[in-house]
Amino acid sequence: MLLAAGLGLRMRPITEKTPKPLVQVAGRTLIDMCLDRVAASGIGKAVVNTHYLAGQVEAHLKRRPDLDIVISHEPELLGTGGGVANALPHLGDEPFLVVNTDSLWLDGPSPAIERLALNFDESMMDALLLMHSTVEAYGYEGAGDFVIDAGGLLSRRPEREQVPYAYTGVMVVHPRLLAGAPGGAFSFNLLYDRAIEAERLYGIVHDGEWFHVGTTDGLDQVEDYMSERFPGIRHR
Repeated sequence: MLLAAGLGLRMRPITEKTPKPLVQVAGRTLIDMCLDRVAASGIGKAVVNTHYLAGQVEAHLKRRPDLDIVISHEPELLGTGGGVANALPHLGDEPFLVVNTDSLWLDGPSPAIERLALNFDESMMDALLLMHSTVEAYGYEGAGDFVIDAGGLLSRRPEREQVPYAYTGVMVVHPRLLAGAPGGAFSFNLLYDRAIEAERLYGIVHDGEWFHVGTTDGLDQVEDYMSERFPGIRHR
């Protein structure tokens, strides 16, 4: 599942006429970069939720013949949790991948999606999150999201404290985590808290680069990095 419905307010004025998933980095849209990773992993179907400037996103996705893409349109924004819950009929009964379309990463020694799939143990996990070091991330200025213990079990960052790891926006989820979820709009944080209480929320640390592209400053940082590392690629 790709989350592509948001308004992209922190990336204005770029997103006033262009939905954030269609913003380009190194000459390629954010959503295509995500879908490239999904297709390369061997996943054949992608469910994409849409809302803001949905026609542009849906028209763009028709150019992807390599994936079976299903649109889950939201007449009203449902948030991260509500968006996934609304799309559950398209996602089936098995664990599935969730990717925020403003999450951009470069794989390390092994593909991140493959690592998530190999490390997901549904007997002990309801969700497995891809985490990244806050100090090594590009475009990230937050205080981190979760504490990770030696076994990968996650707990919340204590209030007014900083922790070393941030959630990248990429995870594997078992649909049972959404059982009994509220209707309408809600944040996935509600479900994280439920999984933490049950000691079923886990994380692994990404071994490649991760870029937070939620703001114009973050976008500029990614472009600067890509220009230096891949000088032959067309940039903005």
